[in-house]
Amino acid sequence: MMKRLACSTFVAIVMAALAVVVPGASAHAGSQEAAGSRLAAPGCVRFSPGWRYTFVTNDCSVTHTLTVVYRDGTDVPCRVAPPGAVITFPGYGTLGNEVLGVILCDTGEGTPGGP
Repeated sequence: MMKRLACSTFVAIVMAALAVVVPGASAHAGSQEAAGSRLAAPGCVRFSPGWRYTFVTNDCSVTHTLTVVYRDGTDVPCRVAPPGAVITFPGYGTLGNEVLGVILCDTGEGTPGGP
């Protein structure tokens, strides 16, 4: 019984923490202009950078393939984000790096970021 209570309490705490973090991710739209000459993600894609994780929310009605651009040029793999998805990328770290924006990835199908 105690294990079940402890597990339920842990799950409730995690869910409460996510409820605070995830809405903040969709409410905060970082600067997409800073993504450089690559094709910036549309305005319905929002991101919330943190030192450990960067949360990217796809509030669009279509799936996008996305990646995050960092000031120091860190290269991270592209991720597929269906409508409504929140995907996680590395954060900016503790050494003063910065998340500049979210860009569409070339999917090889002639349309960056989409099927």
